Amino acid sequence: MTQEPVTLEHVAAAAGVSTSTASRALAGKARECRISAKTEEAILLAAKGLGFQPSHVARSLRNRRSGLIGLLVPDASNPFFAAIARKATVFAEQHGLSTLLADSHDSIDHEKELLTHLQSRQVEGLIICAIGGSSSHLQSLKQAGTNVVVVDRWFSEVHLPTVTSDNERGAFMATSAMIDKGHRRIGCLQGRPGTSSNDERLLGFKNSLQANNIEVDPTLVRGDDFSEESGYRSACELLDAHPNLSAMFAFSNQNALGALRAFAERKLSIPGDVSLVMFDDAPFAEFLASPLSVVRQDVDAIGHRAAELLIDQIRTGKKPRDLLHRLPVEFVSRSSVAAPKYV
Repeated sequence: MTQEPVTLEHVAAAAGVSTSTASRALAGKARECRISAKTEEAILLAAKGLGFQPSHVARSLRNRRSGLIGLLVPDASNPFFAAIARKATVFAEQHGLSTLLADSHDSIDHEKELLTHLQSRQVEGLIICAIGGSSSHLQSLKQAGTNVVVVDRWFSEVHLPTVTSDNERGAFMATSAMIDKGHRRIGCLQGRPGTSSNDERLLGFKNSLQANNIEVDPTLVRGDDFSEESGYRSACELLDAHPNLSAMFAFSNQNALGALRAFAERKLSIPGDVSLVMFDDAPFAEFLASPLSVVRQDVDAIGHRAAELLIDQIRTGKKPRDLLHRLPVEFVSRSSVAAPKYV
C-alpha cells in the first residue's frame, strides 16, 4: 500500500497550530510573524518527525523566487571551465542558491537552446561562459533585463557584466619567455578566431614578437578552435611546413594536448627538440616528463567574482557600475622551454 505524502496540513495538525502558522515557521519567518519560540520548536519537531519535505516549487510561486541560477559552459570536461563552475557553485550555495549546470558542447545553436531551457526553469540569473562568434542571444537577454554575467569570452558590443583574464598580457609574457631563451621561429596554435580570448592572446603574441624586432609571419599561426583536435592538426601542419620551428605557443590546455600528441607521433622531445608553452594551467601540466610552462589564470577568482556579481544583481536589481572585470594572470616557468636545438 502506497504511503500518503506528508503535507503541510499534517504538520500543522501534529503541532496543534493553523496551516498558515506552520507555513510561516517553516519558511523561517517565526520572529517576523511573532510566533513564539516554543510554538516554532513544536512545528519544526513535528515536521522532522513526520519527514515533511517542503515544496520548493510552491514556495517559488509564492515568493517569486526559485533559488536557482543557471551556469552554462562550452565544455564541462575542460579543467578550466570545470574549476570556474565549481567555485561559482560553492559561492552560490553559501548564499542560499542552487546551480543548474549546462554544457553547450561548443555549439552556438545548442547554447541558445540551453539558455531558453534554463530560463524556463525560472532561474534568477545566468552565468554564461559563451562560445563566442555570435552575441545576438546575449543582447536579447540584456534587453529583457535578465540578470547575467558573461565569463571568459566577452563581447564589446554587448554591455553586460563580464569577468575575464588579462589575455593579452599573459600571451605577451609567454612569448617573451620563449624569445628570452633564443627562439625566433615560434609557432602559434590559436583557438577560435573572432573570440575575445583568442584575439587578445594573438595580439599579445604579435606584440611580443614586434617588441623583440621579430617579424610576424602569418604562416606560423594555425588553428580554428580551442579543441585538442585543432591543436593536433595545427601542430602537424606547422611541423610539416616549418622544419626549422623551435617552439610553439598553445592558446589552451586542449590545444596543448593536441600538440603533445603530434610530438609523440614524431618522437619529438620537449624541450630538446621543441619548446612548448600553454595558456591555462591544468592538472596534467606539472606532471609530464617535462612539466609545461604555462600562463595561469586565476580560475577560483573568476568563478568567485562571477557568482558575486550575479548575486549582487539578484539582490539589488541593479547592474554593477564597472562592467568589465579583467583579472591578472601569472606566468609559471617550468621545464618545457629551453634554448633552441639549432640556432
